[in-house]
Amino acid sequence: MTTVPLRRGFKQMLAEANATIETIDVQHALRLVGDASVQFVDIREAHEVAQTGTLPDAVHAPRGFLEFLADPECPMHNKALAGRKLVLLCATGGRSTLAAKTLQDMGISDVCHVAGGIAAWSAAGGPIQK
Repeated sequence: MTTVPLRRGFKQMLAEANATIETIDVQHALRLVGDASVQFVDIREAHEVAQTGTLPDAVHAPRGFLEFLADPECPMHNKALAGRKLVLLCATGGRSTLAAKTLQDMGISDVCHVAGGIAAWSAAGGPIQK
């Protein structure tokens, strides 16, 4: 089996995304809890959320459906993903980096992600609901 080199691998995609998106650390994210102008969005898969829980009041928008849930013209649109700053989290920060870039490319400018994801959140003692 011959491996064909990719034009852009995940490392390059992460570097490109990190160059244009806003990344916040977990301490900053913790200060945003309870802020009505912020919507936390957990982009992990359902089985991950079931295993570890998620942030109280976070919207669950799996990465595979995020574009559909964020687009007001889509029947799957989730209104919670409009009108507030979106703070994305995944397990450790990779998927949320790419997801923030995708939402930014869609025209959602008020979006960021949490470096270290749920792992950093839990390590810092952030609230989790199961």
